[in-house]
Amino acid sequence: MSLLQQTTIRILGIDPGLRITGFGVIEKTGSKLVYIASGCIKTDAKASLPTRLGMIHSSLSELLIEYQPDQAVVEIVFVNVNPQSTLMLGQARGAAITALVSGGLEVAEYTALQVKQAVVGNGHADKKQVQHMVRRLLMLPSEPSADAADALACAIAHAHGGQGLGGLNAKGLRVRNGRITEVR
Repeated sequence: MSLLQQTTIRILGIDPGLRITGFGVIEKTGSKLVYIASGCIKTDAKASLPTRLGMIHSSLSELLIEYQPDQAVVEIVFVNVNPQSTLMLGQARGAAITALVSGGLEVAEYTALQVKQAVVGNGHADKKQVQHMVRRLLMLPSEPSADAADALACAIAHAHGGQGLGGLNAKGLRVRNGRITEVR
């Protein structure tokens, strides 16, 4: 099947947070991934919780109009240290999911462990490793911010069905056991 016959899918990845919500948009055609956009939605810490949740919702709604994704994925986050922080993060995640569903998208969800396993090859990779691998896989000129990289990693993991990178043909790169090697 030629590239012209392959379907292109645009995926929006979201790394939810009340203070900073990262987003990343990629396109997948066959096994080829192309970077479209990424960034962060930052809320005012002095604003009320409903105002901050509304900002996340409205900003994501605007992104849906601008980038017209076909699919969306949101990271499942677990925070157990502070129950209040966990509750607020869950509400930010809910605002993000609501915006996506209101925009007509089905929402896939992956844990951070699944995302890191799919992108880095190691479910316990640190943020720097995720940023580095996202940069290499999408051939970016520099590493994206941590929140944008996490969102792009969600989109990449979804593009590959949440599985390891095994068969990914990414410009001579292969990941095995968490190590990047050049394929000649």
